[in-house]
Amino acid sequence: MKLPDFPPFQAPSAGSKTLSATHRSQGPSPRPFLKFCNFCLSAGTLGLALQAFAAEPAPAGNKSSEPPLSGSTTVAPTTAPASAAPATPAAPGKFDWSKQPPVSPPPRPGVFSIAPTGPGYYSLMDLITGKKRDAAPVFPYAPYALMTTPAFDMDFRYREKPGYEPDFFDPLKRIKLGDDFLLTLGGSFWYRYMKENDLRLTKADDSYHLIRSRFHADLWYRDNVRLFAEFIDARSFGQSLAPLPTDVNRTDMLNLFADVKVATVKEAPVYIRGGRQELLYGSQRLISTLDWVNTRRTFQGAKAFWRTADLDLDAFWVRPMITEPDRFDNWDTKRDFFGLWSTYRPMKGQLVDLYFLSLLNDNQTLAFNRPANIIGSSNTQTLGGRVAGDYNQFLYELEGMYQFGKLANLDISAFAVASGAGYHFKGQPMNPQFWLRYDFASGDSNPNDNRYNTFNQLFPFGNYYLGWADRVGRQNIHDFNAQLNLHPMPWATFTAQYHRFYLANKRDFLYNASGNATLRDITGQSGSHVGDEIDFRFNVHVDRHQDVLIGYSKLFAGDFLKARAPGVAPSLFYVQYNIRF
Repeated sequence: MKLPDFPPFQAPSAGSKTLSATHRSQGPSPRPFLKFCNFCLSAGTLGLALQAFAAEPAPAGNKSSEPPLSGSTTVAPTTAPASAAPATPAAPGKFDWSKQPPVSPPPRPGVFSIAPTGPGYYSLMDLITGKKRDAAPVFPYAPYALMTTPAFDMDFRYREKPGYEPDFFDPLKRIKLGDDFLLTLGGSFWYRYMKENDLRLTKADDSYHLIRSRFHADLWYRDNVRLFAEFIDARSFGQSLAPLPTDVNRTDMLNLFADVKVATVKEAPVYIRGGRQELLYGSQRLISTLDWVNTRRTFQGAKAFWRTADLDLDAFWVRPMITEPDRFDNWDTKRDFFGLWSTYRPMKGQLVDLYFLSLLNDNQTLAFNRPANIIGSSNTQTLGGRVAGDYNQFLYELEGMYQFGKLANLDISAFAVASGAGYHFKGQPMNPQFWLRYDFASGDSNPNDNRYNTFNQLFPFGNYYLGWADRVGRQNIHDFNAQLNLHPMPWATFTAQYHRFYLANKRDFLYNASGNATLRDITGQSGSHVGDEIDFRFNVHVDRHQDVLIGYSKLFAGDFLKARAPGVAPSLFYVQYNIRF
């Protein structure tokens, strides 16, 4: 394995927007200042960590709000079982781990569903063994095979409370090394079988297998310093078509960072994180770990964050990682991504996101969001806001995003809107929930004027919103969609989606889930109706650690697809097995 020429903390990328090894930037960075920042980030983070280890001990019993436990698609219980007593306070002079270390709760996604409550069997194993529960068990892993929440935000603090339900992997969790150090080990493995028909719009079929292994170690010194490392190995077998950049990343690092507490504001800690790290914000329409792909997505850089019971504030500067399947990954020195993000929770079940994001892109080998005849760097600024929640069984969400800046010599002006309303039929058999939604992202009508109006979807979890066939991205699109969620049993989840896709501007491209421009009719004569997609997913929660997911997606061609890719009928069938520990 050839190591990169950069300082420490350079590693993997797991996103949809990646480059092959042949597209690696060569020679010295065109941005000496940012390269110097990278060196300072790596050396300075370790310096701060060592300094904090030697610092004066923090007072015992540092207060921290205990975040809810939730998964990528469902909202899980937030309280411990009634039999669990309050955590036992630490002895005088010893650090109190009962609410430490602090954990960032995963944000509620759009098109969220609400998990079943009340007596029942909450896993297939519960049913087999006859273990009927009064309520869902408290556990950090979502009862679903896909989980975008990073491993470093898994919350095992419930184990400090007497009466918690023991688990086979407990010896790996919250290992106390003396009074001041806490170590947690864990990982996951998945296998997925994929059967694709016309999925790349080339009349080519493929059947293949994906496997992914992840292992992590998480070491805390009190709540002052954290060192987190996570290994990933992602592979594919049996592919007749070339693997996608997101299919393979052999023996690399997904996360490798240090956290240092630099202040306490209103009894809540302020941390600085430096190194390789996954990012996940808000609805994940713009920033996500992208758990659907085999490699996930990660960045490298620095982040400062502050968490309270009702307000979160983040500021970050990072670069996306470039996945190189057989080499140690490097960050993309030609792309810089920074932003400010705030989340306010005025009451239980309600949230407000406000954010500013900036993507500076000098990488000319990336074809995302630019016509072939435009050569030059881009500077895309995004302002956005979102409200979401549930109230009296009504579910709602509204997010608006506006972009401005420069693409070469063009002025950027683009926007996107995501809206939805739903209803939770509480107390009815199978816990039904139904959503009606409309999503829009602007396109460009004239490639020869001095304006560029195609929305840039940045780093999204696009499949979750725009269909699992991956043919449609949040760029130049209208999407009228509906979703039905059912829980035939508390351990079984069935989701059905319907999408009707239209191009927002029929002279612009159809963009796929990765943001790549795929098909276009510059004359607009092929119409705007892309097609209609159906998606079905059925998840079996086997036990606290294991899930099986079965899915099928089919895109029925509209006038545009029939004209630009005659005879294609994209479909996807998959079966996935997950185990987390």
